[in-house]
Formats: sequence, structure tokens, C-alpha cells
Amino acid sequence: MPEGDTVWHAAHRLHEALAGEVLTTCDLRVPRLATVDLTGRTVLDVTPRGKHLLTRVEGGLTLHSHLRMEGAWRLYAPGEKWTGGPAFQIRAVLGNSAHTAVGYRLPVLELLRTAAEPKAVGHLGPDLLGPDWDPDAARANLLRDPARPLGEALLDQRNLAGIGNVYKCELCFLSQVTPWLPVGELPEPDRIVELAHRLLEANRAHPGRRSTTGSHRPGQTLYVYGRARRPCFRCGTPLRSAPQDGRPTYWCPRCQSGPTR
Repeated sequence: MPEGDTVWHAAHRLHEALAGEVLTTCDLRVPRLATVDLTGRTVLDVTPRGKHLLTRVEGGLTLHSHLRMEGAWRLYAPGEKWTGGPAFQIRAVLGNSAHTAVGYRLPVLELLRTAAEPKAVGHLGPDLLGPDWDPDAARANLLRDPARPLGEALLDQRNLAGIGNVYKCELCFLSQVTPWLPVGELPEPDRIVELAHRLLEANRAHPGRRSTTGSHRPGQTLYVYGRARRPCFRCGTPLRSAPQDGRPTYWCPRCQSGPTR
């Protein structure tokens, strides 16, 4: 699943390619937008909000997309072959004289009045990579339901926006607690909030190279995520995996204290 740093990078690349340019191509391939034509309008900016992308165009309109599990935006030069998937998976095409942005497998694609953006993203907590980042508010949101498992609280975008399953698992490991620990029992809630911000900041400019260990060597970039039954880098104990809220969750039974599934 794309996480906040990946979405930030996607927005940055789309902004560089589209912002300030007039759209010469617009093809929105979802039924409710099939008759929408944005050609002739200038793209004002492309802004990430948590895991959401907001493409604002002149005339007070915003194209809102969300990548969820499988979605992706790809950029192509004129005449370049589109390689993001088969044509039937394309949901949006936005282009100018120099670049074409193609949105594949987008589960959310809607056109909003820019003034109505809060209807789509107003429920989100402080954005870990946004100008609204507020660690005090994020901590207060996390602790609002003290009995809730930490892993679930971290994934709830209403608490703080941008954490996905990879960072959830890694943050719990770095905090030395299991994802099932009630969030109210977290020894240092300030630390996990600051750590989340620091990890996403460090990784946002490196798509495909996400690292929480400080290494970018294959197989050494993450402490626990995707490493079930492999030895913990710290203690050598085989790591474990179990579902939490429908997602595979990874932890070290020796380094992390607290309840398990």
C-alpha cells in the first residue's frame, strides 16, 4: 500500500510536470466523469494530503484521487509507451505538451469544487508531511481511545495522516511494543509521534527505497515488515506474523513487549 511518503513523492512529480501548464489532454474513465473535459484549463498545483492527491485546476475545481492498495500515477513523455498496466486499468489521463500523467487502478477519482475539499479530506488528522503537522494534536488523537490497540490507532488516518501498514509495524518495533498494546499503555506517546514524523521525512524523496534501519541494501531496509520467520536484526529471534484489522502484521516476540494475537 502506498504510504504518506510515497504519495508525497507522487504529488511532487505530478506538480513538477503539470502545474502552471494548460491541459491539452483530459480523459477521465469513470462513468460519473465520462463527460468531464478539463482541456484548456491550467493546472494550479498538485498537493498531497495524507494518502490523498488533490490536483487543482483553474475555475475552482479539484480532481481528488486516492491510491489505496493498487493505484498509481505514472508520467510519460510524448510518444513514450505507457507501461503502468493494461489499458482497461487506466482511470485518468491528464496531459500537456511535455508530459502525460496516467492514473492506473485508482479506486477513488472524483471532481470537486476546490472550496469543497474538506468534504474529502477534512476528516484527516495532522499530515505527517504537511504544513499542518501538529505533534501535540496527533498525540492527543492517538490517546483519545486508550483501550484501542496501538497498531489500529496508528493506521487510523483521523488520528494522524500518512502511516500505512509498513510504518505501523516498524514504528511498533522501534518503540519496543507490540501492535496489540492498548495505546493508553504506550510508555512514551510523544516519542512514537516524533519517530513517525522523522521516518516519513527521511524517506519521502526515495520512492522504492523506504528504509527504517538506515540501510538501503536489499533485505536490510526494514526491521520486521515482510520478514516473518527470519531472524530479528537485534536479537536473532525468528520474527512472527499475524493479521491485525485485516492486514498482515509483523513483530519480534523478544524485542517487543505487550499482548499478541
